[in-house]
Amino acid sequence: MSRGRARSLAGLCLLLGIGLAPVPAGAEPSGVTEAFVTAQNADAVDVVDLDGLKRVATIPVPGAPAGIALSPDRARVYVTAPEGKALVVIDAATRRVVQTVALGGGPLGVGVNPVSGAVYVADWYAKRLWQVDPETLAVAGEIPVGTSPSGIAVTPDGKFLLAADRDDDALSLVDTATRRRVAVIPVGTRPFGVTIDPQGKRAYSANVGSNDVSVVDIASRREVGRVKVGERPYAVALAQGRAFVTDQYGGTVSTFDAATLEPGPRIDVGEYPEGIQASPDGRTVYVANWESNTLTAIDAATLRVTGTVKTSDGPRAFGQFLR
Repeated sequence: MSRGRARSLAGLCLLLGIGLAPVPAGAEPSGVTEAFVTAQNADAVDVVDLDGLKRVATIPVPGAPAGIALSPDRARVYVTAPEGKALVVIDAATRRVVQTVALGGGPLGVGVNPVSGAVYVADWYAKRLWQVDPETLAVAGEIPVGTSPSGIAVTPDGKFLLAADRDDDALSLVDTATRRRVAVIPVGTRPFGVTIDPQGKRAYSANVGSNDVSVVDIASRREVGRVKVGERPYAVALAQGRAFVTDQYGGTVSTFDAATLEPGPRIDVGEYPEGIQASPDGRTVYVANWESNTLTAIDAATLRVTGTVKTSDGPRAFGQFLR
């Protein structure tokens, strides 16, 4: 895909923000060895060796791949293809596409239930999520949410999911057993990425329109804090007691203390940083930089960049991309 084509997808650039759904306690690996990075302009998914910090494979995925999530056992990679109107399923071991699930609409954000393995896909063009059965890969149902849903995150116990309803300035809280929206939580302007902490107590939404992050108490179903960050925040990662937020227009990652909400340093990364995820051990944060065509590694303790990997054109990595 050309850079011009990417600019024609400006709406997509500003509507995706995938939640980083945590893996249940006891199921996390001690570390990660690979990153699967959606490269939207290249119609591909890159595989990056994180030990050697080098790209080792590129998987063709037509349809401008954007959102990404992994199955609880990390055997499958689920990728949304907005232009293909589909969910693409990749075998992580063989690095091959094994199935394409036709959805229609505008599939963008994707999240996985860490207990049941159910796959949830946000339809940007309708007020709904699709639920895809992980065994049959058939659509098992639809879930009504708000306007222009983008990021998705699921609680560690698998009982609830949060969807960022961009054009409603709110998060939808959904009971996964009944597939019903049980609460609407007002947040900042145009929330995109949504992340739930490993305890399942707090959620963090990156509000691209108001340049801040909303902190939500899930039990009381309300916003309990808001933190100013850089320009056009897109997604949030959590590590070492801090929140790390990609600032698209700033070329930086903002940080703040997750307990006190006090702002911390900003870290220079590549141009137009978007997708972000922390390793399960909390030592490293990885950032996909769309315009620089790079993946940046940050030491979560020292807040220093420790490496950069060249990727295919237009890396997004919106969601859970570490394996």
